[in-house]
Amino acid sequence: MRSVLITGATSGIGKKLAEDYARLGWQVIACGRNQEKLQQLSSLSTSVHCLQFDLTQREQTLAALSQLPLTPTLWILNAGDCEYIDDGVMDAKLMARVFEINVIGLANAIEGIQPHLSAGHRVAIVGSIASELALPRAEAYGASKAAVAYLANTLRLDWSQREIAVSTIFPGFVATPLTDKNTFNMPMIVTAEQASQRIRHGLERGQDCIYFPRRFTWIIRCLGVLPYSWQHRLIRRFFRT
Repeated sequence: MRSVLITGATSGIGKKLAEDYARLGWQVIACGRNQEKLQQLSSLSTSVHCLQFDLTQREQTLAALSQLPLTPTLWILNAGDCEYIDDGVMDAKLMARVFEINVIGLANAIEGIQPHLSAGHRVAIVGSIASELALPRAEAYGASKAAVAYLANTLRLDWSQREIAVSTIFPGFVATPLTDKNTFNMPMIVTAEQASQRIRHGLERGQDCIYFPRRFTWIIRCLGVLPYSWQHRLIRRFFRT
């Protein structure tokens, strides 16, 4: 029976992935901080096993991941957060909070799962299309996701010798509790159900990089190769903040 571990499984994309993999007969290890939401997930199916811990706490994370109920072959590192910086006014504490979960929390998770990894496993890391183009108010979030993308690309190089695959996931806007607080236009936004389907399909095909929605992420990637002065003018027109 196939098995998967998912971090950030109590909300948004992670929650939908956990539900869908369980529905498809996978053994699912759902990880998160909220015990009540984890219990709700576990009540859906006997194939859902829950681990409660805070990824930003290294020792807590390592302890939780050292005692897995089973060894997955697919690991989806999805947990993350987003905060915006208004008018370009730097807030170092905000920056630290975003990096603490998106980058350091990810590193804690990787350190925790690495003793379990072996040839044939796949580690999927959820980044963002924001890592490929500077966007308004995204100084903290975009920079953290750029670090995530670089980390994933480097791991892909180093782990290839051990036959451990790494997939990087680059979502556009997805309708989740995280984006519900956004007050600006979110072009071509997709549902969590659509995001889960695209991620699962890409991982099943063994894709190294998974972009969705395709049209939106294609536009962002094309803009990302233009001179910076062109990017700035076009982005200001594209995004109305």
